[in-house]
Parts: sequence; structure tokens; C-alpha cells
Amino acid sequence: MTERVTLITGASAGIGVELARVFAANGHRLALTARRADRLEALASELAAKGGKKPIVIVCDLEQADAGETIAAALAAEGVELDHLVNNAGFGVFGDAIERDRAEQLGIVDVNVRTLTDLSLRFADQLIRNKGGLLNVGSVAGFLPGPGMAVYYASKAYVISFTEALRAELAPRGVRVTVLCPGPVPTEFQARAGVGSQHDTAALKVSAADVAQEAYRGLMANKRAVLPGLGIKIVPFALRFFPRGFILAATSRFQRRRH
Repeated sequence: MTERVTLITGASAGIGVELARVFAANGHRLALTARRADRLEALASELAAKGGKKPIVIVCDLEQADAGETIAAALAAEGVELDHLVNNAGFGVFGDAIERDRAEQLGIVDVNVRTLTDLSLRFADQLIRNKGGLLNVGSVAGFLPGPGMAVYYASKAYVISFTEALRAELAPRGVRVTVLCPGPVPTEFQARAGVGSQHDTAALKVSAADVAQEAYRGLMANKRAVLPGLGIKIVPFALRFFPRGFILAATSRFQRRRH
């Protein structure tokens, strides 16, 4: 029988690292991919030292158009196929869209949208064959427009919509599909985005480790969406009571305070 593995993208930091730890602790053999080889190898060694089989390490830049091919070839060379796929990799940049570097913003689309879509579709047949699961990492940002991080917010809106649609398509074929929508999580994301976190509401913050635990339980329970923390769970419900123009203006003010 072909060995089955869980592929986790963006596994070199933040939520990705914690997701790897949670899946490994629950007996999953892992394949980890990100750009930073040293961090991936350190994490793989850490997980192997706890008694599991050492994860497969795939060093890959998900902004590149051939990222999906690179990952698929690496998995095929190992003679494994997926029973779970975790599309965790993603990033954003702070600032008005018209003023930020266009190539950098298109890179957000490449990672957050194109590669996530590529991998979800590329490995769907394996997930179906193995009656597995797909976890896509969105954000509470995907529920509202985000002036000051326009491309990032829009990319996460896509992730939510795409994942929910795939859930409807794959459910009859025995695949669990869940979208994870965290709020502010203290990770390297803020530093890369150029966002100051001192203005983030403490009630909305949840640790990366807690996010990963909730995400795993939600996927295994076949939840449509996981919103870690009570404060975040309230956000989509509360947005229904305010006009879109009000939300847009409020988000704009909040974003400018964060910089």
C-alpha cells in the first residue's frame, strides 16, 4: 500500500509549525514545504525525535509558477500520496495598494490564491481516493474589505469562497473540507507585512498553538469553518448588522492605526 502523508505548506514558522506539531502528535506522517531549508530541517528533526517517522522536507518558493510541479515531483519521488492537504502558506503587505510594489502584491496572489488553488485541485484525486481532508487557511480578514491591505484581504475572501465551494463538491466523495479563519495571531506575519500589532485587540488574539489545535479538531470533525477564539467567532455575525460603507470606513481607520 502506498504510504499516505499530510502536506503542510508554509511550515517553517508561525501557525504552520504548530499545525505540523499537532498533526504529527496525532500520528500523521508529514511532508513539509516552505522556502527556508534550515527551519524545515530543524522542525523535521524535532518531530522525528518525538518518535514519529521523519517528515519529508520539500524546499520550495510558492510564489514560483512551477511550485505545484516541484512539490508533486518530490512526493512522487518518495513514493507517497496525500490523505490530507493543509494550505497554510500566505502573506500580506501593509500600505495603500497603489503605492506598494506591484510585483510584491502579485506575489501575494501567487501564494495565497494561485498556489493554494493549484495544490487543492492537483491533489484532489488523492484526497478522494484516501477519504482524507483539506484544510485551507483563510483569515477573519476575508469577511470584509481591507483598505491598507487590499490585496491580502481580497485573497482571503477568495480562500473562504473557494474552500466552501470545494466542500460542497468533495463532500459526496468522502473528503472533509474546512477553512480556518484566525484573527490576529502573534507570528512573523506582522513583521513581514510591516504591520504594528500594538493596536490589535487583545480579545481577538489567539496563540498559534491554540489556533492549530482548534484547526485540527475542526477538520477532523468536518466543520465548514473554524474561527479560533470567542472574539473572532462573533465577527462574521456582527458584520451583518452594519452597512458595508460603515464597515469599509471603520476598517480603514483601524488599519491606519496599526501602522
